[in-house]
Amino acid sequence: MHALNLRIVRLARTLDLSLQDERDLARAMSRASSRAHLTERRSMTERRTEPRSGRGPDRRVAHQWEELRGLLVLRYGVEKSCLDEFGIDVTRKIMTDGEAELERQGFKHGADGIDLARRFGPA
Repeated sequence: MHALNLRIVRLARTLDLSLQDERDLARAMSRASSRAHLTERRSMTERRTEPRSGRGPDRRVAHQWEELRGLLVLRYGVEKSCLDEFGIDVTRKIMTDGEAELERQGFKHGADGIDLARRFGPA
């Protein structure tokens, strides 16, 4: 869980998102990443002159958004599986330990977008 949360926090920072902000979290989950969405922002000249490799800042950022969304969905799935298999107390402990490890590494409490009290109630 810690490795998953760490990657989520790093991607959010790269994309200049605060996962503590419900609007940013919703933005991360709903961001369109289709190729059409990326090209609509660029002018025809830019599209003609850019390399044909399919690589560039827009593509890299699109992959980061896609990865962040995927990791958030994965994390929710892992939480649900833990709840189903181990119950609320063990799941709360797993999530709390992951949060504490992020804080030991210097990240702000809640940087991973998890509000443990809201999710699991008071410990």
